[in-house]
Amino acid sequence: MRRINKKRVFSGISLVSISSLVVAACGSGSSSSTTVTTAKGASVSISSTSFDRSFSAMTAIKGLVPQGKGMVAVILPDTVTSARYTEFDAPFLTKAFTMAGLSSSQFVVQNAQGSDATELSLAESDISKGATVLAVDPLDSGVGLQIEKYANSHGVRMINYDRLTLGSSSKNYYVSFNNVEVGKLIGQGFTSCVASWHLAKPQVLVMRGSPTDNNATLFAQGYNTVLQPYFSSGKYVKVAYPAGTWQPSVALTEFQGEYTAHPNINSVVMPNDENAAPVINYLKTLHIPPKTFPVTGQDATLAGLQNILSGYQCGTVYKPIYLEAQATVALALYLRAGLTPPASLLNGKTYDSVSHNQIPSVLLTPIWVTPQNMNATVVKDNFVPASQLCAAPYASMCTAAGITP
Repeated sequence: MRRINKKRVFSGISLVSISSLVVAACGSGSSSSTTVTTAKGASVSISSTSFDRSFSAMTAIKGLVPQGKGMVAVILPDTVTSARYTEFDAPFLTKAFTMAGLSSSQFVVQNAQGSDATELSLAESDISKGATVLAVDPLDSGVGLQIEKYANSHGVRMINYDRLTLGSSSKNYYVSFNNVEVGKLIGQGFTSCVASWHLAKPQVLVMRGSPTDNNATLFAQGYNTVLQPYFSSGKYVKVAYPAGTWQPSVALTEFQGEYTAHPNINSVVMPNDENAAPVINYLKTLHIPPKTFPVTGQDATLAGLQNILSGYQCGTVYKPIYLEAQATVALALYLRAGLTPPASLLNGKTYDSVSHNQIPSVLLTPIWVTPQNMNATVVKDNFVPASQLCAAPYASMCTAAGITP
């Protein structure tokens, strides 16, 4: 999803070196859960596939709460680069904590408002107030490592939420969607769109998120893997590959600069819906008709979904955040209780190419959304209410896609 373009860069890290992600199955690969008996005799059973929109899995881990001590603190990165943090992450995390049996004094969900200093200050304050587990979505690896160092010195367990801190200790954990797979879905969605929209000779502008964000690197790794054979064969032409940003206004400036320099560009690989939206609006001012200029996206925003319905965006990667929130809370409760999380929950390992550690991970599965499955995914989950999605002038488009407000 979806990140702010930070000025601080984790020095000495090349984009090539940080792009490696290794996902290895833990245990037998079965979706069956592992049962853990707590010190107080409670039976707790959970797996990475236990979570759904009902949040019922949270009640299964209530037995962990009495054994644990201290507060769980979650720190989200910002409110600018994606609406998800305020609209979904914060309320879903709060719901998961509450349904798992934690009182309001036993957890806190905060937002760093795009500031490294604020993110570090929040972590230090939470620890001083008794936090024993921190789940942090770091604005960048620099502040992530500062928080990790401070937490480790105070005996606080760390979870990397959604984005990995490069250089992280192997004692930490990671909860996210499989970000290389996110990128592959973008690449595959692009190639499918090129074919279905009958674009004869794709002249492709390949864009990306902020180079200081490891997730952006992993997304790009995924879609570059899919697209490179097309470029190598000459079937597609890669016209340009700008520096990258998570600021929509900067993404528009990058696009306009490349489009002016290369007016032959007739398609663009975009890493998220927020960056895609102003570019699509710009293309409309140039009277580009629908289903002629493929654009990709991620995050299933309202604008992104409406652009898909109207034929200006190929699709978007949907990441059901309620899965990520529940997985994080489940993992946090094991750590808070001083227990080793079960292999059925930790379904993978993520390779940190800076520390060369394999970080135990919960890796969730993203979904590529088009008009064909929009109703069964984002609408069914009420991720975007049908009443908003299908407001004029999109009502007839919703009807064609089988979506009823």
